[in-house]
Amino acid sequence: MARKRYLKKTPLNQARELFLASVDPLTLQSENIPVDDALDCITAEAVFAKISSPHYHAAAMDGICVRAEDTFGATEFVGKKLTPADGESPDANAFAYVDTGNSLPAWANAVIMIEKVRQLDDGSVEIFESVGPWNHIRLVGEDVVATELLLPRSHCLRPYDLGALLAAGHTRVTVKARPKVGIIPTGDELIQPGDETKPGSVIEFNSTILAAFVREWGGAPIKYARARDDAELLKQAVRRAAEECDLITIIAGSSAGEHDLTAEVIADAGELWAHGIDVMPGKPAVLGTVGKPVIGVPGYPVSAIIIAREILRPALEKFLGCAAPSLPSVHALVPKKIASHLGLEEFIRVSLGRVGEKLVAVPLARGAGVITTMVHADGLLRIPSLVEGLNGGEEVEVDLLRPQADIENTILCTGSHDLAIGVLEDQLKQRCPELKIAATNVGSLGGLLALQRGETHIAGTHLLDPPTGVYNIPEIKKTIPKLPVILVHLAQREQGILVARGNPKSIRSLDDLRSGSRFVNRQPGSGTRVLLDFELKRLGIDPNSIDGYEREEFTHMSVGVAVASGLADAGLGVRAAANALGLDFIPVANEQYDLLFLRSFFESQRGAQLMAILKSESFKDAVGALGGYDTRDAGKLLYRQ
Repeated sequence: MARKRYLKKTPLNQARELFLASVDPLTLQSENIPVDDALDCITAEAVFAKISSPHYHAAAMDGICVRAEDTFGATEFVGKKLTPADGESPDANAFAYVDTGNSLPAWANAVIMIEKVRQLDDGSVEIFESVGPWNHIRLVGEDVVATELLLPRSHCLRPYDLGALLAAGHTRVTVKARPKVGIIPTGDELIQPGDETKPGSVIEFNSTILAAFVREWGGAPIKYARARDDAELLKQAVRRAAEECDLITIIAGSSAGEHDLTAEVIADAGELWAHGIDVMPGKPAVLGTVGKPVIGVPGYPVSAIIIAREILRPALEKFLGCAAPSLPSVHALVPKKIASHLGLEEFIRVSLGRVGEKLVAVPLARGAGVITTMVHADGLLRIPSLVEGLNGGEEVEVDLLRPQADIENTILCTGSHDLAIGVLEDQLKQRCPELKIAATNVGSLGGLLALQRGETHIAGTHLLDPPTGVYNIPEIKKTIPKLPVILVHLAQREQGILVARGNPKSIRSLDDLRSGSRFVNRQPGSGTRVLLDFELKRLGIDPNSIDGYEREEFTHMSVGVAVASGLADAGLGVRAAANALGLDFIPVANEQYDLLFLRSFFESQRGAQLMAILKSESFKDAVGALGGYDTRDAGKLLYRQ
């Protein structure tokens, strides 16, 4: 089958409007359900009180009920005696005991708190205050009066709304049925979570993500079995979903490959409105109708999430006539230039943290298939289609993905990658669940510069100064000489050559990298790169003689994965990465890995909490268990500037 091409890409706003025009809220059925089952449902019609609340005059305090006029003359200095009420029409100066919520006798029109009453031996009481009519009484209809509007149409029912319904005499309520959203995953390559994975197989999890979003936004997801890459089978699945659902989503098959059938099936079964939307991630989306609105959702998970947020969510909101709960937007500064594709509206995943007075948005990886970036993301930064990019230091608006309180409790860690940072966050979470660490891997030198620009709280660093053999301090003095910082030791760690299990290339030292082995390097400015270049110079090895010296990765685990997957034969990294990935390890050097704190952060409460973790035996033991670490001096102060 010939490959297709996008005939026309539709701007996001236009695509959304086009799709929402096909959503008819009047087609959505309503249902009458028990109030106890109505949480988060949307009212289908206005609700009026059946009865008043309260429906009788009720005592609002524990005490005595009286006629207000019988209390006149009583003061804190001059008491007045009242006698127990006798019958339904007692004589003047009568009282009766009442508890909160009791119905008042017809003759009483006020309540005096029991604390203001002195009980006498003969059963009578003495009061020392006079009260006005209806004192401490909840009158009929104080909350709501029968026939009064209780809840409007298209109102999302919250826990206290359920209480109000019951108080006003309703045991059932008419709500809009949750829009049914059909979810059809497609592709011969899909396997179910838990199935054996083989090269070429893809675990199907997009349907679970979409179903969770549908539930969160007020809909009812219906997940269908995988449709294979066969046009007729996909048509059958779509026909069934159109009969059973209010809206249909087809996952994958929306791009322009020879097995991408979504656009063709929608066009044959109904009407195709858009194939390709000017948004990134999410460009290969499809919109149309097959009697019911249908979205062809891209197969890459982040693309699927963006299209769900931008197209599916507003469609469900229109069906229900009520906006789904959402988090606010905040203004933040981007620490460095972000390039963008002109003509595409782009969504950038970011981590957020407050450094001093600045809220900093640190961009995460932009790959559409990298679902873990959504796990780590605090927000989405939107770059309009007519903007080529953002400049470093520019203020931007970020749509939050987490509550703002979480953002304020985020510790930004920028610099050299190390597996111990993950252990540090886990230990921190155990002691201080409200805190989190957001790590960005830009290399040791990049971490120092981020501190200088006020974009991070701490930086991981292991920069060797070749002339002196001292780690970190010489580079700190040279690069950021005036910045108030404190250097804290984390661990001594082993750096070495990562090779496949069994060492098939028989690599024994850095000398052997010149024998035709494929190497994978770290980026310039990383401590590992500095160490490698130092060792190569010491051994008299020309970097140009190493195949792959110019190929760069940003973390030890990325280097390890390149070796484990066969893309490279060797790379320099820490022993812990070799242990984690089942690789062999050839030691090259022991090095010092430290954390450089902004002094203001070090002296803050969060800094103190982090230092307590660094010095703890539980942290030292957990890092030591990774292999290749000596943590006996973790938490030791090395340098103050």
